[in-house]
Amino acid sequence: MRRGGRLQPLHMAGWLFADMLLVLALVAMGDQGDPGAADKRPAASSSAAAGKKSRHTGPRAVVRTPVEVAVDAPAGDDEDIVRALRGATARYRGRQAAFVLTFGRHTDPGAGGRYAHEVNALLEKARPDMFRAATTRDFWKGGASPGHADIEIYFYTY
Repeated sequence: MRRGGRLQPLHMAGWLFADMLLVLALVAMGDQGDPGAADKRPAASSSAAAGKKSRHTGPRAVVRTPVEVAVDAPAGDDEDIVRALRGATARYRGRQAAFVLTFGRHTDPGAGGRYAHEVNALLEKARPDMFRAATTRDFWKGGASPGHADIEIYFYTY
């Protein structure tokens, strides 16, 4: 390694690269928000919703635990599906969904997936503020109860 009492630059480059990668990893880990801290904040009051700026600090994250709701309405009946969605999500008013997984129940996978797609297509009509720009996915869940969907909603922390 030493030639004439000096270190070779090529050998030092490897150590320098490893040290810089370690620093970069530490900076990236330290830049992450704390989604648990956002969950412990008090719920937004009506005065905050009326126009006061919120005092949230840090990046908004997604709550890891989904809220699970169910919808029972006949396929093809948009009015009933919207009414069922409004009822199922009423207690979560004021929150915004990041992504939604919908599982349509049916004995036939195609029909179950189509029902899940139909429900997801009506989410924004049922609650525009809650589901605007939310990512949705349609799934089939086996079962003998057509016209039923199990929905997992992953909300933003604030």
